[in-house]
Amino acid sequence: MYAGLIAAWLVQSGFDSDQAGTVREAKHAISKMDYAAIVLDLGLPDQDGAALLHDLRSQGNATPVLIVSARNSLQDRVKGLREGADDYLAKPFSMDELVARLRALLRRPSNLLGQLLVAGNVSLDIQNRELRIHGHVQPSCPVREMVMLELLIRHKGSVVSGRFFEDQLFGIDGEQSSNAVDVYIHRLRRLLVDAGATVKVHTIRGVGFIMSEDTAERCVS
Repeated sequence: MYAGLIAAWLVQSGFDSDQAGTVREAKHAISKMDYAAIVLDLGLPDQDGAALLHDLRSQGNATPVLIVSARNSLQDRVKGLREGADDYLAKPFSMDELVARLRALLRRPSNLLGQLLVAGNVSLDIQNRELRIHGHVQPSCPVREMVMLELLIRHKGSVVSGRFFEDQLFGIDGEQSSNAVDVYIHRLRRLLVDAGATVKVHTIRGVGFIMSEDTAERCVS
């Protein structure tokens, strides 16, 4: 019940989210997508949610985690925070408070936020969502193209599969046309070329996409 209410409220508050009813489902979703934050209920049917948190932290996953739980004693809160949670919200709680806590977490620097990613003459400020190419701010970069660019820069030199892009752009169970990723890649390429970027996005047929830097020698007069 709580999971459905939270998911609906997050959408209403401007967030995209995926819902997992078990630890197993959550692990599968996390393996497929880099989430900005996780809202974790400890009372899951197949395993204690704390086990999922422990696994994430032991694997070096620093994604912010907000625990929501009916376990509301001080001991439970301290235990959750010691296990690696970033915040703890005891049931019952107001949805407005949950959203406020979540937004506070997203303002903290993490592996997904507060970084400047650079490739060639392209720089992407993740926290402020500002894209610069050759020193010039690009004010009209659509959200999905920016997400794709972020993933390509983070994996520069490695192939990013089309399926991974689909999961990031549309969610685990999202519906999209068969050529949606190709369309957004085409738009991103056009944006980079028009702005004079020194990086290129290459298609590896049947596999995915890879970003490389243009190493052609340039003369300055």
